[in-house]
Amino acid sequence: MYKLYYYPDNASLAPHLILNQLEVDYELVLVDRKSNAQQSAEYLKLNPNGKIPTLIDNDLVLFESAAICIYLCEKHPEQLLIPSAGSRQRAHFYQWLTYLTNTLQAELMVYYYPQKHTTDESALSSIVEAQHARIGESLAVLDQLLATRQYLLGEQLTACDFFCLCWLTGHSIFLRALYHLPTWDAI
Repeated sequence: MYKLYYYPDNASLAPHLILNQLEVDYELVLVDRKSNAQQSAEYLKLNPNGKIPTLIDNDLVLFESAAICIYLCEKHPEQLLIPSAGSRQRAHFYQWLTYLTNTLQAELMVYYYPQKHTTDESALSSIVEAQHARIGESLAVLDQLLATRQYLLGEQLTACDFFCLCWLTGHSIFLRALYHLPTWDAI
């Protein structure tokens, strides 16, 4: 049975959604960020980065949301949440998963945690303001793609869509207020 260390409205949402979609047995273990539990000695033994999520599968301990999702999808290929190895669709899968984690998520993190990107307290509002345009550019790419298809890779639901859902639903109020993109009315 899988064990997913999670926190609500966190990067653990995508692996959690995938575990549900796979219809496998799993246990959720809350890592309470409010009490800084991700920095406890016990949790740091599992995940030395002190970040959430972490997945345990028997004696395998795995962290980083994208790695966990890929692992789960490859372990359960019958669910078709990842295209077949070597296919063009698999290449696009990696492209969009990386885009969501390395582009969109990275821009959102700068927006929400500007203090981690400067030592000048007076620059915080400028960083947040600059992120509006950068996030808008990232969202416009997704909007343009989703205007022509049901899912990021076409007509097949994949782990990329769970990542997209993770970032967009967790931030939908913020996103609606800033961006008026046609595809987003469904969020």
